[in-house]
Amino acid sequence: MNMVRRLFLIAAFVLFVQPGFAQKLVDPNVVAPEFRAAAEKRRAEQIKLNECAKMAVDAKVLKRDQATFISGCVDSNNPAATSDAAK
Repeated sequence: MNMVRRLFLIAAFVLFVQPGFAQKLVDPNVVAPEFRAAAEKRRAEQIKLNECAKMAVDAKVLKRDQATFISGCVDSNNPAATSDAAK
């Protein structure tokens, strides 16, 4: 019984702590002034990646093709071009 309780606690810990490991958006205001320009650039890149990932989900791209879709979306400035490529 004690072993089951330990396994349950470990499983609960893993399930509730896992979202804490997700990459968060960079906040340029909390970064040192000398790194602020790089932080703003990284935040713009992260936002673009998130938008492309959302477009992939909306377009119902298969999991195996999502990396190609997202990289094509990030590389191009025209989101319509990537939605045509997904079809």
